[in-house]
Amino acid sequence: MQRPNPLSRASTDQPWQTRVAWGVGSLFGFLLFWELIALLLQHRHLPTPTVVFAVMMGEAASGELPYHIGMTLFRVSIAFVFAMLIGSAIGIVMGRNGRIDQAFDSWLILFLNLPALVIIILCYVWFGRTEVAAIIAVAVNKLPNVAVTVREGARALSRDLAEMAHMYRFGPWKTLRHVILPQLAPYFLASARTGLSLVWKIVLVVELLGRSNGVGFQLGTYFQMFDVSMILAYALAFIIVVQIIEFAILQPIAARVNKWRR
Repeated sequence: MQRPNPLSRASTDQPWQTRVAWGVGSLFGFLLFWELIALLLQHRHLPTPTVVFAVMMGEAASGELPYHIGMTLFRVSIAFVFAMLIGSAIGIVMGRNGRIDQAFDSWLILFLNLPALVIIILCYVWFGRTEVAAIIAVAVNKLPNVAVTVREGARALSRDLAEMAHMYRFGPWKTLRHVILPQLAPYFLASARTGLSLVWKIVLVVELLGRSNGVGFQLGTYFQMFDVSMILAYALAFIIVVQIIEFAILQPIAARVNKWRR
């Protein structure tokens, strides 16, 4: 019998703080490499990180950067919450009811393969270039991914625990709270993490096509001016915010949810 290699689990056994430290060190190495390449090439379309960060600080001081990032985060949060709630409900129902799953499985496949750009354009055509249309476009793009992930979790629910809840007369609400939701927690977390990575990208396209503020709008504006420093400044600022959310919120939650795993 082949013995497990203890080194193969070294990265997963490390605490999340250690993984964050390694990630930050790798990021600084990338910035150093970028700085050297930009200094060697001396091209106007490849500014150095120091120039980009100086531009970023200037935008932050003027209030433009926090405002546009705030608008983007507002759209992300609203669309994300709606997609998670509706998608989770759909996934649980489809996972627990075979007939409903068979009837609407083709619908999920359709929306999973429908290009995000098509949904965005249709939402703007049908509802106008409004805030509601933008949030709906982002939520609809995210919703089928949540439904598919949670559906798999609902299919894997323990029948023994369900029978125990029935024998002890837990009732629907108590069964949902103490039996179903704890088993679905890893699936909720997986759909949330993958969903956020998808929502970040889609919301920028939504803002680029139909909003007058947000990071996507700013990227489109400076693209027309061929201002690479500004484009990179807003892109990096947005990435920094996303990484803070990932490391400070999502990874600690993931570590807590998966703490029972050996």
